[in-house]
Amino acid sequence: MRLSFRFRWVPFIAATLVVAVGVSLGNWQLRRAEQKLALQQQMSARAEFVPVNVNALAPAQPPEEFRRVVAEGEFISSWAVYLDNRPYQGKAGFYLLMPFKLAANEQSVLVLRGWFPRDASDRERIPTIAVPKGVIRLEGRVRTTTGKLMQLGEAAALQPGAIAQNVDIAEFARASKLSLQTFIIEQTNDAADDLVRDWPTPSVGIDTHKGYAFQWYGLALVAAVFFLLTGFKRASN
Repeated sequence: MRLSFRFRWVPFIAATLVVAVGVSLGNWQLRRAEQKLALQQQMSARAEFVPVNVNALAPAQPPEEFRRVVAEGEFISSWAVYLDNRPYQGKAGFYLLMPFKLAANEQSVLVLRGWFPRDASDRERIPTIAVPKGVIRLEGRVRTTTGKLMQLGEAAALQPGAIAQNVDIAEFARASKLSLQTFIIEQTNDAADDLVRDWPTPSVGIDTHKGYAFQWYGLALVAAVFFLLTGFKRASN
């Protein structure tokens, strides 16, 4: 039986639309991957820059995110806040968030001091964590937020010693009445306080975008092959 191909407009138009959409979305995902790669390279470059002195910054003058910074001042231990549901190496725990009063400056800056594990028997029991006394030199890197987690229900009003899921800078400033810089510091230098400062490197999702691009290109290829195969199959009957 001679095999021939019978062209039909409806399947052709449907296949063409699927191919066009698949290729277009695949290209978009690859462009996003390229943008994320540029962002990752930018993050790495910023980490190599000379650290910014936070004490010399004007209010609302944040350095670039992930830029290294140094600051001199003292912690305001009365306004410690504990960020819940921050796991580390598979263990449940908290991030300790504390304001840092800048020396010879009217400004303070929020500092993520580090991670500590949750008490296995009482999830709200907070251990005593040493706070450096007096003016110290702090080293760290700039972050714009503490990270956003899913919030179940309405969060309680922020207060000293609170265990919170999410905290933003504006909320902290309103509750504490402190004049805060518009960024957060992830502390990196040791302070003899048993806190873990192995901060996670943010994932920019390059591989995810490439995976989605492969799926969209695959869909376009399947649509084209399906159109050809069904056309030959129907013509041979």
